Amino acid sequence: MSSTEPLTVESLTLPLESGRIQRCRQRPAPRATPGFPKEQTVRTLIAMPTYNEEKYIAKTITGSRRYADAVLAVDGGSKDDTVEIARALGAIVVQHEGNRGYGWALQTIFCTAWDLGVEDLIIIDSDGQHNPRDILRLLAELRKGNDVVIGSRFVEGSAGEIPTYRKVGMRILDAATTLAGNGLTVTDSQSGFRAYGKRAIEIIQISGEGMSAGSEILIQISDHRLKVAEVPIQVRYDIEKTSSENLFSHGIGVLMNLVKLISFRRPLMFFGNPGSLFTGFGIGVVLYTFAQYYRTGQFHYVFFTGGLSALILGLLLATAGMILYSLVQIFALGKGDRREQASATPTVAGAPIAASSGEAEQRTSYPPEGVQE
Repeated sequence: MSSTEPLTVESLTLPLESGRIQRCRQRPAPRATPGFPKEQTVRTLIAMPTYNEEKYIAKTITGSRRYADAVLAVDGGSKDDTVEIARALGAIVVQHEGNRGYGWALQTIFCTAWDLGVEDLIIIDSDGQHNPRDILRLLAELRKGNDVVIGSRFVEGSAGEIPTYRKVGMRILDAATTLAGNGLTVTDSQSGFRAYGKRAIEIIQISGEGMSAGSEILIQISDHRLKVAEVPIQVRYDIEKTSSENLFSHGIGVLMNLVKLISFRRPLMFFGNPGSLFTGFGIGVVLYTFAQYYRTGQFHYVFFTGGLSALILGLLLATAGMILYSLVQIFALGKGDRREQASATPTVAGAPIAASSGEAEQRTSYPPEGVQE
């Protein structure tokens, strides 16, 4: 780790249709720390998002690096000595200009792992909550053939007293994540301690910037039928300020993002089911109103107005669900066609040829700190 060469991204020829290269190329290039030799092979990378973690970053890095070829710290504009400490301990440091959120840090982590050809990626919190010794458990399970291993706070053998209000919030988010995905059920969808194999690194593409990125990853894991395992971990909650966000606003934000995902991915269920209930209720109330009118001669305007409103709302929701479902299917078909075209791109000596320009795309490099692109 003593070389003065900056961390750069080797050029690689990829098809234009590659979602990963497009996603990583479109990101503003963060500043990378000098000190990482390009020729070094990184099989196992331990990565951690950081933001004002000077109290705990040293312990996390020193406890983690014995299990990996390199340690990566992605900093969101820390105002303390987090970056300097990480550099002094030999970590690769990628700095963002400001704190763009957990999801933004994960995007950089996955892009960097992909750029370096990493086979095993472990993401751990830098705030001291996680015990680096648990990395061995995650790696052992990952190397049994799993694509993703989640460090769970709820499986047998885990340690750490979780506050009740956290448990309630986590269970709600677990249920919402399962609903948004394709039936993948895990005990700890919000765990930030995870290991990813090479296949998962190549597949996962994060679009969100906030804390809901963890759930977004699980949804993609479910979509691609990746093999998932969970192992018990030790978590501490006696550490001062383990989150830069208010817990309540954080939970609500994650839940709202999951609701958006559910509405997009399952519009018939999200809009159609409530629409059917409102429609049935409205019809029932309207019929009851007319039945009472014929029996007693009294017309209940309040019942009729409420029933008619429910009927209209139900029909609108059901219609919205069907329209959105049709749009999602059209989008999915178009995406499938683009993948087929990408797979049909001709190659020469293993390198795909860009069909539109004849020139191959290259990876974007992260320039050394202080050097303008």
